[in-house]
Amino acid sequence: MCVPILVNDVPGALSDAERAKGLGAELVEYRIDAFFTGGGDPHEEKAVFALLARSPLPCVLTCRSAAEGGHYEGPEEARALLLETVSRADHPGQMPPRYIDVEHEAYAGSARTRALVDSAVGHGRSRHELGASLILSMHDFGGRPADLSRRMVRMCAEPAARIVKVAYRARTVRDNLELLDLIGQCSHPAIALGMGPFGTMSRVLAPKFGAFLTFAALREGAATAPGQPTLHELLGTYRFRSVFPTTKVYGVVGWPVGHSLSPLVHNAGFSGVGHDGVYVPLPVQASADAEASFASLKATLLELIDHPRLDFAGCSVTVPHKEGLLRLARQQGWRIDPVAAAVGAANTLVVPRDKATPRLPLVSNTDVPAAAEWIRAGVGDLGGASIGVIGAGGVARAVAYGAASAGAHVVVFNRTRSRAERLAMDLLPALPQGHGPVVVGDWDRVCEARCGAWVNCTPVGMQGGPDPGSSPIMPERLRRCAEKPIVMDAVYRPVHTPLLTAAREAGWSTVDGVGFFVGQAELQFALWTGVPASAGLFERLAREELAR
Repeated sequence: MCVPILVNDVPGALSDAERAKGLGAELVEYRIDAFFTGGGDPHEEKAVFALLARSPLPCVLTCRSAAEGGHYEGPEEARALLLETVSRADHPGQMPPRYIDVEHEAYAGSARTRALVDSAVGHGRSRHELGASLILSMHDFGGRPADLSRRMVRMCAEPAARIVKVAYRARTVRDNLELLDLIGQCSHPAIALGMGPFGTMSRVLAPKFGAFLTFAALREGAATAPGQPTLHELLGTYRFRSVFPTTKVYGVVGWPVGHSLSPLVHNAGFSGVGHDGVYVPLPVQASADAEASFASLKATLLELIDHPRLDFAGCSVTVPHKEGLLRLARQQGWRIDPVAAAVGAANTLVVPRDKATPRLPLVSNTDVPAAAEWIRAGVGDLGGASIGVIGAGGVARAVAYGAASAGAHVVVFNRTRSRAERLAMDLLPALPQGHGPVVVGDWDRVCEARCGAWVNCTPVGMQGGPDPGSSPIMPERLRRCAEKPIVMDAVYRPVHTPLLTAAREAGWSTVDGVGFFVGQAELQFALWTGVPASAGLFERLAREELAR
């Protein structure tokens, strides 16, 4: 676990290194490219010597060029000469870095740079027990390099290189699989990281695939690369020390997923019951083109399932891919639970990994029983109750079916009426005889419906969603309603959504979405592990996190 520190001054960098050590890091990377100018100032070199001599942890010394995402724009020879000088550490009290990181393009592109770097690591190996070793690196902030394989071969062929590092901006979750595979294919110890929000998986699963290290920011806002998690997140939320080659991989599939509390609760749940699993975000892009969104979901899930070393054992599926998951299951001939089939949407994938008794993947819908219990807790007996459902996606299907199955009269409202009509038509044949009904209401007359409870099932108001500052029903419309029913919001981040805030201001009772999230998550956990999560754990963690 390496914490990168962007050095502006020696005391501040050393203070951060002490803090990193106290939090569990084994290595720090001193990024001196914002400090060292290469202009010949002897104080800069002395400061680097002081930094290395007083470092509380073994370190990587890096002066990253602007061409590969750093700040250094000085002479190339000055940078290489500094690395050679500090690695030689000729005077008493001087300490060379454990590693120096040099971009392969710079190393291979200049005979003088190569000679100085080779001298640096040659002196370090021959004269110091902890002498410097060379990390040859490449970084692409635009995406996967077209010549990635060729460049990896070239780096591995360099005699001076002890470790090779590749980092590029991941464009999909599938990019992580190639990065993780590179670790095992390389003849050297390797670091392979996906930058950006799609690359989290490569950072968390580094120990599963035998990576030399991974990087974690000391604090929020201190990342030296896009998408770099904090030390607290890697060691706490993702339980980095508990990720092994045998660890099963789970995750949350959706768009977006950055707001999700699922990694927090499920990873803690695995720890609580001793399950060898890790749960990561798996963002799968979606757009207005439904077929393109489904194609992306299909390609991602099938590659995750088929990967021979990943041990992908299941996932939660959230907005907007719930209907796509069921469609994929039907195409692939997977097992489908009756509730998911009835509502036309699934939120859970279980991939059995027992080679002795192989079984097909299972898709399930834990939203339905969780929604019925959540609404019942807020409203009371659902028999004969009138429930207004806002939205027509996967969550709306689960809420409508769960409420109607419990005897409620459900009215579905959606801006696109045809989607609401399709939902009602799909659900009616699946409902138990004598239950329901599910009917469609007029969106323009939503406040005249006289429902006893309203349930928002859209992502409107969700932090990180498409419309985070809005309410699915405008506040002025709420204030015009003659009755004051209960308002419930399936969105749980933030807890106090714009809809719930407006409802309270209008004098209505409200119920937040935490109970719904916790209920469906606990049911998913039991499907994956075969045991229940520790009682009250998910609720406590979710509310603590949302209160921060």
